Amino acid sequence: MNARLPFAFPFPRPLGRTALTPLSAAAAAVAMLLLAGCATVGPDYRGAPAVASDALQQPRFARDAGDTGDTGDATGVTGASPAVAPWWRALNDPALDALVDQALARSPTLQAAEARLRAARATFDQQEAASRPKASATALGAGVWQGPGTDRESSLHLYSAGFDASWEVDLFGGTRRAIESASAQAEAVRADLADAQVSLTAEVASAYVGLRAQQRRRTLLSAQASSDEQALTLVRQRRGQGVATSDEVEQRVQQGEGTQAALADVAAAIASSLDRLALLTGQAPGALDAALAADDPALPSAPAQVAIGDPASLLRRRPDIRAAERRLASHTAQIGQETAKYFPKLSLFGNVGVAANAPGQLFRADKVALAAVPYLSWNFLDFGRTAAAVRQAEAGRDEAAANYQAAVLGALQDANTALARFGRQRQAVRHLQAQAGSTGRTLDLARQRRDAGAASQVDLLDVRRLDTDARLKSLDSEAELLKDFVALQKSLGLGWAPPA
Repeated sequence: MNARLPFAFPFPRPLGRTALTPLSAAAAAVAMLLLAGCATVGPDYRGAPAVASDALQQPRFARDAGDTGDTGDATGVTGASPAVAPWWRALNDPALDALVDQALARSPTLQAAEARLRAARATFDQQEAASRPKASATALGAGVWQGPGTDRESSLHLYSAGFDASWEVDLFGGTRRAIESASAQAEAVRADLADAQVSLTAEVASAYVGLRAQQRRRTLLSAQASSDEQALTLVRQRRGQGVATSDEVEQRVQQGEGTQAALADVAAAIASSLDRLALLTGQAPGALDAALAADDPALPSAPAQVAIGDPASLLRRRPDIRAAERRLASHTAQIGQETAKYFPKLSLFGNVGVAANAPGQLFRADKVALAAVPYLSWNFLDFGRTAAAVRQAEAGRDEAAANYQAAVLGALQDANTALARFGRQRQAVRHLQAQAGSTGRTLDLARQRRDAGAASQVDLLDVRRLDTDARLKSLDSEAELLKDFVALQKSLGLGWAPPA
């Protein structure tokens, strides 16, 4: 049941010459009382709930020293606070810097996120505008003419102009809560844009590292394919001389075919990486083929020291946590927005108008009419619709609180997992680089023996294959370390900048 109590105050004459009726006086008194008692219903937002307080109060991450008690220096991380952006410049690769700049400027993903931000800001502006008075102006000119052939020829003209205004008084804060919710939602979408920047920069860097690693692998495998062909030729010659067997020839054939298959896989991976980078930078497939072509590219070098900060700074820095917190604030405000529907609404309507039979009479004082109408409505019998809406808003608030908790715990897991992998991979790189150094020295010794006549060319080619295998493993390990570095920067919430 919706009760409506309109009270009209027509003023055909100056206000001082018009007496208010008892009913209108009572209505004015009620309006004054309600205006004096304006309140904001619903729970006030007092910040996000505490999550993993013990972990967030620690001066360092649980995994920043590895799993075996290694020091932070051994794994290459420090507790210094990292810069939010641009972390990728620490890799000292101009081509990567250019790709990231292109992606931030042209990525369709970021453009969509920016459009959502503009829409959220427009929603906030719309809610703010709804709290202000509304006004409209009208003008009318009409004429009725009864012509010849009728009993009486006559004409009638009417001219009017007016100005209407209305304002819904926010007695119980429903509109204020709507503005509060829209503001928090706009801030959440802004954090979503920052999170999209974090993901985009990490994807570009990871794809670029993968591309350079595959191009470097192609160089090593191409050299190995030449060695395989030379070895097969020599073994076939030895079999013709009765020195080698057919089994040895088939082994060389198998090695060569394996290398060719690996080269085919590498070519497909290079094409895939180039197309991925083109998509991330908002370009068509093939657009970057010429710019990123390289026969023997060098991998970027991971910095010797990586600043990671502490868990508390992670909480402040990660955009996804900020977005979850702002959505919690938005849903909390929505409870008050729905709760306000339990209470009466007061709207104020006003009109100033003139009407006359001739345009010249519109500006006469006796043609001016004033009207003011306070309008009180109260939907006090809605069969539980408002209560259901309040419960729905409370459930949304509880879901947002759970999502915030999940975001914090997920961020801590991401950071610690990335730290553990980065520290361990740095150790693996050192061991595999040492192994590649050892096989390189072995290759030099084999070359000396060949030159001295103590070993054959086939023996030298076998040692070269072992050296190539070791160098490939070292290359894969270095590329994995760089990708772990990228994942660490992403887990720390780095790579975003405030939107314009």
